[in-house]
Amino acid sequence: MRLQHRWPMTFTTPSIAVSSPALPGRWVGGASLVVGPLLLLTGVLLRLPYDFFFPAQLSAYEHDPALMTASYSFVAAGWVLLWPGVVLLAARIGEGFRELAAWGGTLTVLGLFARTFHAGVDHLDFQLVTIQGAASATRTVSETYGAFHIFSTLNAAIMGGWILLAIGAYRSGVFGPLRALALGLASAMPLGVLKGTTPWSVAAVAGLCVALVPLGVAALRSGPVPRTATVAGRLLLVGAVGVAMFLLGQAG
Repeated sequence: MRLQHRWPMTFTTPSIAVSSPALPGRWVGGASLVVGPLLLLTGVLLRLPYDFFFPAQLSAYEHDPALMTASYSFVAAGWVLLWPGVVLLAARIGEGFRELAAWGGTLTVLGLFARTFHAGVDHLDFQLVTIQGAASATRTVSETYGAFHIFSTLNAAIMGGWILLAIGAYRSGVFGPLRALALGLASAMPLGVLKGTTPWSVAAVAGLCVALVPLGVAALRSGPVPRTATVAGRLLLVGAVGVAMFLLGQAG
């Protein structure tokens, strides 16, 4: 007799049924789907008062560095933390449409890598403001803005990955038409460095919240709930590891 392994699955409604592959697992993947979009939304809204283009973003940092640092940090963290959720969503899509899941998931994760690179450039440009002032930093950024970097080849992945995921989520029944459309709106998020907030930015991150947060909640609720002592122990472990990693990072 052949034993066939199947992923444990709990069905709620057809639009939020969640499978639980080993990587990233329902806890990490579910938390990613909840926290990632909310961090993005927070960061995008914080920079809303300032103009979209980079001179205004650099000037805003000079006048309110704490606010702009928080804004760009939330957005950068949101993009990074989304990868487990994207993998979980792609795995769910792949149960019915493997090609769409593979291409959509891969391109979307590659796009997240490119977004992380952009965040690093943002950080460097803000340090130029601290050292040289906004006017000098603006001249430097203006003169180097079109410089080639390898991640520019992933611009299509940044936009196209979300569209493929949205199509796959709809065709596989993971999302209904409205939530699939909301997920596809993520492709409208402006790409590149030192980008402020536009109505499209708000629509894109709001779409991610509408599409992904309920899926994350469903993933977290689909399965046995660990004991309180287990949850407390894991939270303490995550907190301790987080503090250690922060201190190690500050030490260089």
